[in-house]
Amino acid sequence: MTQQDSGTRTALITCVEKYMGEAIREKFEEMGLHVICDDGPMSSEAEAEDLIRNSGNIDILIANLAEPPMTGPVQKIENSDWNKLFDSLVHPLMYLVRAVTPQMLERKSGKIIAITSAAPLKGIANNAAYCAARGAQNGFIKAVGLELARNNIQVNAIAQNYINNNTYYPDDILDNEKFLDHVKRNVPTNRIGAASETAELAAYLASENCTHMVGQLIPLSGGWAS
Repeated sequence: MTQQDSGTRTALITCVEKYMGEAIREKFEEMGLHVICDDGPMSSEAEAEDLIRNSGNIDILIANLAEPPMTGPVQKIENSDWNKLFDSLVHPLMYLVRAVTPQMLERKSGKIIAITSAAPLKGIANNAAYCAARGAQNGFIKAVGLELARNNIQVNAIAQNYINNNTYYPDDILDNEKFLDHVKRNVPTNRIGAASETAELAAYLASENCTHMVGQLIPLSGGWAS
């Protein structure tokens, strides 16, 4: 953590070592933001609330939460897997947003950007639990975005799929012929997107130029979902 300069905006990125955390961190640091990175699992209400409290004034919250999808048919969904997805993705998002909202309301400014998934926008067979959890995230962000818009707080989600990241599409599968064939059959751009594209979109949503976009679930998936 570096000393914050007067007037420099502060961004908090959760679970920075997973999913899109590192790409967004790099971009935000290039922009000159004061970036606070947390690598905790966000497994409890107390952890989320402590993080917000200890981070001070947060201008931008990047709720970057990830959990493998636990693929399987609906009749074989285990309660433990279902609960783990909601405990890792849905509950922490609410805890984080609930905790950061009072300070943003007091200042009448703020940005909340959730890195979610396009999966529930289209649906994926044998991934009902994952789609349900990510769908809950998306529904929450849409509602909160509308609720906070009149207070100059912009809340949006990057609902992505088929983007290079260490949780779902790591480097070691990008040259796999079977996987590449799957991509060509399902993704209109015929490729996996670069993590930098998510970071660029997050940078715009976090910028002071973005004031009229609220409650949006922005699909970033090479046309797989729209």
